[in-house]
Amino acid sequence: YGISGFDKASLPILPNPFLLTVRKVKKDKEYTADTGALKQLKVIEQLFSRSNSIIVATDAGREGELIFRYIYEYLKCNKPFERLWISSLTEKAIKQGFDNLKDGAAFDGLHQAAQGRSRADWLVGINATQALSIAAGNGIYSLGRVQTPTLALICKRYLDNKNFTVKKYWQIQLSHNKAQVDFKSISVTKWEEKQLADDTLKAIQRGTKATVTSAATKSVTEQPPLLFDLTGLQKEANKRLKLSAEATLNIAQSLYEKKFITYPRTGSKYIPEDMWAEIPNLVRALQNREDCKQALTKIKWGRFNKRIVNDLRVTDHHGLLITDKVPSVLNADENKIYNMIALRLLEAISQPCVKEVTDIALEVSHYDFTLTK
Repeated sequence: YGISGFDKASLPILPNPFLLTVRKVKKDKEYTADTGALKQLKVIEQLFSRSNSIIVATDAGREGELIFRYIYEYLKCNKPFERLWISSLTEKAIKQGFDNLKDGAAFDGLHQAAQGRSRADWLVGINATQALSIAAGNGIYSLGRVQTPTLALICKRYLDNKNFTVKKYWQIQLSHNKAQVDFKSISVTKWEEKQLADDTLKAIQRGTKATVTSAATKSVTEQPPLLFDLTGLQKEANKRLKLSAEATLNIAQSLYEKKFITYPRTGSKYIPEDMWAEIPNLVRALQNREDCKQALTKIKWGRFNKRIVNDLRVTDHHGLLITDKVPSVLNADENKIYNMIALRLLEAISQPCVKEVTDIALEVSHYDFTLTK
């Protein structure tokens, strides 16, 4: 846009119109067009010129739509296009997608939303970074629409942790026996002074009777976990297998390329309605897998939990699933990650856990206690 360096007089920088350029990379002390990007654009331009119409198969989401529209605009193409809208990359899903191509104009709103996000990122990043750097006068300080509030959250959490003060308190735990059943209770009161807790304990020890003052039982329903998204898989693999996020992604990518699992880079834990009919086939595919046999005995056929189905919560890609191609030989880490994804599917379609929870309150020498688990 003809602006170089950081100059207060140039702010705010508000392009009208916004211009698209080929991605630039730093070479020596200057930025030049990325030769790889130029080469790829040339290939796409040649394909466009040889085509009567275009089928857009970028990711089924906001950013995928924007990638195509930016290329389409930059190459000044005006040929008609249709949209392949799929969130699964199985052969069956791809064929169904091609049988149900959608009018490209139906996604104009999605394009405009993505373009608005992209321009907002640019405007905030360029203007805020320059404004702060100029005001500070001693370096370059990068600000961004997402990075700055995210960094603020991290800093706040760090300061909260750093400034946290440990506060000691004392409670009294009692051991009981009723009808040859041993159980324990703990005082409701938390004493900030140990002497007060000691004095109370001595007063309680003079008596031997605890009176039940209330007993309330309620049913609690606990839903099974949803499918893994990439972040969920990475967190669980780190917790259980001590694998880094990068290692987990690489293993999942390997399983995907071997067609054992669906696309791993997903932010969704759900599947669309049209995929629900495939779930029984995936479960059957696991019947000969030794690591899953015990879990399969607990599955209730015909009563699968449908909580993972939600069209509105599926964006570019659906939650992580296995495919109907079950592996026979994997390395140790691949086997562990595959089992995590397979067993999570079986968990996700299981019926909710319904359990009875009983809260019992006791009174000892006028002090209130509650049963511990």
